[in-house]
Amino acid sequence: MKRRSVLTAGAIGTVGLALSACSGGSGGGSSADGEFDPGNRVTMIVPFSAGGGSDIAGRAIAAGLEEVTGATITVENRVGGSGAVGYSGLTNAEGDGSMLLASETALITLPIVQDVDFTYESFTPIMKAGEDYNLVVVAADSPFQSITDVIEAAKTKQLNAAVSGATGPDHIAWSLIEQEQGIALERVTFESSSEVLAALMGGHVQVAASSPGELTGQLESGDIRALCALAPERYEYDLLADIPTGSEEGVEVTFAQWRGFIAPGGIDDAAKEYWIAKAKEYEQSDAYKEFIESNMLQPVTAYGDDFVEYLHQYAADVESVLGN
Repeated sequence: MKRRSVLTAGAIGTVGLALSACSGGSGGGSSADGEFDPGNRVTMIVPFSAGGGSDIAGRAIAAGLEEVTGATITVENRVGGSGAVGYSGLTNAEGDGSMLLASETALITLPIVQDVDFTYESFTPIMKAGEDYNLVVVAADSPFQSITDVIEAAKTKQLNAAVSGATGPDHIAWSLIEQEQGIALERVTFESSSEVLAALMGGHVQVAASSPGELTGQLESGDIRALCALAPERYEYDLLADIPTGSEEGVEVTFAQWRGFIAPGGIDDAAKEYWIAKAKEYEQSDAYKEFIESNMLQPVTAYGDDFVEYLHQYAADVESVLGN
């Protein structure tokens, strides 16, 4: 991961489930020959509500893993606390190799800005499945025609910027823009990108930033317009190819969110290696290719210890932005 004045990369309620962490229980286990079997029922936690980017990614990854494992993987949305409820649920499943979580940037940001009982080191990172960069978007009838228009308006009046989660990648992206451009935006926090889009199109906020995969339908329908991509260069996907980068508009900010999945802390080596091996099988599948292309992600992967090292550097970079 390289860093200038930006971040780039080289994303209670139902917690009280009876989850067995014992070998041979519902949490899967290792056989006498040391091979891990997750059992027939695996749970994939999504720490955000249905319809958003994390939900889309979690369901796609779960479906792909079903194909390569033969197990039934049930997706559970455990919503609240900008993702904290879902991650806390995974801490309660320590040692259970049949529990997974669709993870993203909140894994890093939550421990920095909230009083939570976990960090990325509390879990077992399995796979970074891909990366994507935020698009800055407005409603179709917005007077803003460029990111420069937004910045100039924010210097003289209050603008409301919608964010999905108080610590999400869009919040970080806006923080970087504020620092670079000397402006301040009023944040309005929602629990998912679908709520952000509803607020934007309803005129309740003036601007938002989100990943391309969460915006495809509204961009295609013309309900929203993209002002710029906070990426080092333009996207090659046809739908996005004409969107200028922030740099082209004088905003030297890029920010990559990552998506992937993690397991609880305390699982044994056999369980860890099993999920890494299955994740690598998934990467070679048509399902993975479809996931990347349909969500307009960049297929930049990392596994196990390499994923941990990526998270270590990512956490240091995010801390430099949010730590104060």
